Amino acid sequence: MENKTPDERFASLGLDLPPAPEPAGIYKPCLVDGNKLYVSGHGPVKSDKTLMTGRVGAEVDAEEGKLAARQVGLSILSSVKAYFGTFNRINRVIKVLGMVNCTPDFGRQPYVINGCSELFAAVWGEDKGVGVRSAVGMGSLPNNISVEIEVIFELK
Repeated sequence: MENKTPDERFASLGLDLPPAPEPAGIYKPCLVDGNKLYVSGHGPVKSDKTLMTGRVGAEVDAEEGKLAARQVGLSILSSVKAYFGTFNRINRVIKVLGMVNCTPDFGRQPYVINGCSELFAAVWGEDKGVGVRSAVGMGSLPNNISVEIEVIFELK
């Protein structure tokens, strides 16, 4: 596994990328500055372009929230692939900021965001696929999406 490229690792997971989301406002989905790739906040867009919605702790349980976070990770990967044509340009994950649309009493935000973090670890390996991270609860997110995540990557 260690000798595989990120593109090969992703292919071995058997997952499908959703279409790269179009900006829903005035911003860039991806921006390169030096050797860093900044990825704007992404939501859980499915392959049919629908969103995974609902507040975690109310309409959505922790497991469904974790699946939504994995779907956000796939959406982010889709934007990276659209921007570079490959995942191999990414050297490592630097920072993940995970925001969970949740009830005030829900406290398992880190568990939910693991859905994205586990995906990145599978694509770039345990060392380079895991960076620093924040996982926080929000009172609401755009369009009632369950999870929004933004990432900073280091480029090769």
